[in-house]
Amino acid sequence: MITYLHGFRSAPASLKAQALARHMQARGLGDKLWCEQLPVSPAAAVALIESAIASNRSRATPPTLVGSSLGGFYATVLAERHGLRAAVVNPAVVAPLSLEPYLGPQTNLYTGETFVFTQRHIDELRTLQVAAISQPERYWLLAETGDEVLDYRHAVDYYAGARQTILGGGDHGFSRWGDYLDDIVAFAGLA
Repeated sequence: MITYLHGFRSAPASLKAQALARHMQARGLGDKLWCEQLPVSPAAAVALIESAIASNRSRATPPTLVGSSLGGFYATVLAERHGLRAAVVNPAVVAPLSLEPYLGPQTNLYTGETFVFTQRHIDELRTLQVAAISQPERYWLLAETGDEVLDYRHAVDYYAGARQTILGGGDHGFSRWGDYLDDIVAFAGLA
């Protein structure tokens, strides 16, 4: 099972989520993907994801978390809490700092939903922050050096010892995502 976690102001309709869903569907694995709209509140988002993890624990293969940007932050939090594997894509390593500039009114880029991102949300992120990963072998970092939102070097340092795929150029959306879908499925033990 792959639990896909989208980023801030994103949705299951994002390019990465849809590409992964199509890829898995084409391989007869469509029922092995969980990808839901995450609440704006980090605490509520983590609670929703934990509910999904709990409902999939009975499967032969534990779920693998795949998270992009803020979803990578959530994937790390939950991988540490539950001993799961996580592939993190251009992750927001220090989400409380990365998201401070976004305080105030926001619009979801895919749903058009408007919301207010507040200091309470930043405080929730601070509470969730993982100081250091405990088992690097459970992680796979995918990052592009051309990320215009987050400095990939922070992720390289934070996920030291983990499998790392660092590609020159690109952008925050991880432009070469399609090239790694088979590898993501294999990382999740579904190939």
